[in-house]
This record gives sequence, structure tokens and C-alpha cells, in this order.
Amino acid sequence: MDTKSGYPWWTVSNGLIGQFPSLRTDTQCEVAVIGAGITGSLLAHALAEAGMDVLVIDRREAGWGSTAASTALLQYEIDTPLVDLIKRYGETAARAYQACDEAIDTLAGIVARMGEPVGFRPCGSLYFASKRRHVATLKREYQARQRHGLPVEQLDAAGVRERFGIDAPLALWTPHAARLDPYRFARVMLGQLGRRGVHVHDASEVQEWTAEPQGLRLRMSNGAQVRCAHLVVAAGYETQRWLKQRVAVNHSSYALITEPLDTLPLQLEDNVIWESARPYVYLRGTDDRRIIIGGEDDRLDLPAKRAAALPRKVGKLMDRLRALAPDIQPELAFSWAGTFAETDDGLPFIGNAPGHDPRVHFVMAYGGNGITYSTIAAAMVRDAIQGKRHPLDALFGFGRLAG
Repeated sequence: MDTKSGYPWWTVSNGLIGQFPSLRTDTQCEVAVIGAGITGSLLAHALAEAGMDVLVIDRREAGWGSTAASTALLQYEIDTPLVDLIKRYGETAARAYQACDEAIDTLAGIVARMGEPVGFRPCGSLYFASKRRHVATLKREYQARQRHGLPVEQLDAAGVRERFGIDAPLALWTPHAARLDPYRFARVMLGQLGRRGVHVHDASEVQEWTAEPQGLRLRMSNGAQVRCAHLVVAAGYETQRWLKQRVAVNHSSYALITEPLDTLPLQLEDNVIWESARPYVYLRGTDDRRIIIGGEDDRLDLPAKRAAALPRKVGKLMDRLRALAPDIQPELAFSWAGTFAETDDGLPFIGNAPGHDPRVHFVMAYGGNGITYSTIAAAMVRDAIQGKRHPLDALFGFGRLAG
């Protein structure tokens, strides 16, 4: 699957960070991870920290799939509002929001220990009502977040205009969010793990695997084999090809980045911004004072059609940026589109899937919270391999498909 079109900024600005050889000979390990994007890097980090012998493999270059197309807004807020999750699963659904809130701090700690710049910056998050009819829903959302101890502040129209320069009837603001360079994080992390003994191989495609009494056997496209005690499948949106039941629908999302500005408008130096409309538009800044704006999502899942739609979508995003920040004159630098997937409830699927050997663990960190979900998944998979239960096993597991 071609997961992106255009020129994602992260690959252009970073170039090639490190090199990872392809796997050419038979090998063995305790845990094999399929997928060398940001999800795979977080999984490998958690497993290696737990003392496991880990191997990471990817059919592409590391970080070159959906990681490169991500705009990397790190928020506790999920695409599905908390009030809707509570209606569906009860008050315990708030644990999903709380876990994402905790994941931001977990990521901050990981980045601090890495000791290399990866574009991580703590910031706030503004969620504004796109239309007046959304106000009542946002007020209920505010009450639900407060009830469950989540950091949130409600701003009226005057407050939104005064603090952010946006005309909106209401907004929710949280001080707890962050932004990141996902491509750089993945490749730097994998490079560091490689120096600590984790084996990382890109340009190495898994054709199939079989379960045996002593473990699992993976067969590569070049004939090499990998024996492992556990397998973690974290191949992004391509993971669905190994499942009998489809659990998500693929869409396309579009993004652009501007040339550097003298100053960032809309308080984007210290905030990420998104809206209540669906599909929504979102904005963030970069360390060199560029603006990334994304959205204009559609149901295209064919690379050629997605690429053809990109110029028109970019035009709409630029129009929206000028409407939100009329005092600037943004110039387009690069634009891209990428595949993303949505589950029915906006939550990830993490764990063993029906019909698969219990030693195979799937991580499908889909939706706008892919990076925070991946951080949570790293702990969940580690616990599963160690024979422990995790508090989110039921809410994020495949068992909810039967509900």
C-alpha cells in the first residue's frame, strides 16, 4: 500500500537519519516487531527496557510509511468526544482520555532520556466550536472532562478572541498537549536502540508466519527466516491485511506546511488548534516558525486519486488558513496527503486478535491519537508478554468487537 502522496515535510527537512541493513540471513529473537515507524520504535523501546531481545523489521525504509505523513499533534483529546464514548461504554470510557493524558508525560520522559532533539515541545490545545449549534455539545464535553479530572478550561467567544484571535462562539482549552517530529523521533530512537543491541532491519518484508510449539517462524520475501517467542504486528494501516475481520476504514487526509513566518499567529507558538466540525481542520507550529495545517479528509483510498486531489485540497487548506489568520501572508512550502484509518468508536485495537495464536500481538493505533495510542500500546504489549493484565485490555482490545 502506498500510504502517502506529495512531499511530507519531515522527510524533506531531516533527510536520511541513520541506516538500517536489510535482513538477509536466518536469525532468532525473543520478540519480533513488524513495523519500523513511530509505533514500532516505541514498542521496541518498551520491550528492550524490560530486558527482552528485540528485532524490528519493515518492508520500507524505517519511518517511511504513515509516520512520515503524520502531523504529530499529541493530545489527550480523542476524535470521538468523551461524552459519546461514555454513552457507548459507560463512565469507565474516560480511562481512554486519562491514558492519553498520561501518555504525553510518558513521551516527554522518553524524549528527555533520548538526549537528542526530535522536535518535541509541550504546549496547549484549543478545541473551538466551528458552528454555534456545537456550543451545547462542547459544554457537555467540558463537564464530562471536569468530572473525570482532565485539565480543561472553557472559553466564551470573548475569551477565544482575546487569547487566540479566533472568532468562535465557544472553545475548550487544555494546557496539556505537545508536538513532535515523528520521522526524526522514530529514526533516532531506532538508531539508539540499535546501538543497545536491538536488531533493526528495513527493506525487509515478512511474507507469512506460522505458529509452532516452540514459538513462531517468520518467512521473509528473500527466503530468510526469523524464529521468535512473540510477534508484534505494528505495520500501520497495512496491519489489517492479516486480520479476518475488518476493524477500520481507510481514508485520506491532506496537509501543507508554509514557509517560515516572522511570528506565528493564533498563539501557535505554544498551542495546537483543532475544531468541532467533522472532518476537522487542525493547525500547529514548528520550531522554525512554520505553520502546518491539515484536514480536508475524504474517503479516497486509491493513491492515484489521492494524489490527483492534493492540489485542490491544498488550495482549500490555504483558504482556511487565510480566513483564520487574515493578518499573515502565508507561502506554501510543501504539501502531502496520507492514508489514515478510523475505527467505529475512535479507539485503537491492541492485543491478540481472533483466530491468531496468543503469542501474536496486534497494535492498530488508528485515528488522530496514533502516537499517544502507540505509547499506551507499548506498555500493554509489554505486560501481555510478561503475562500481566493491563487496565485497558478490555477497552482497547478486540473483545469489544463482539459487543
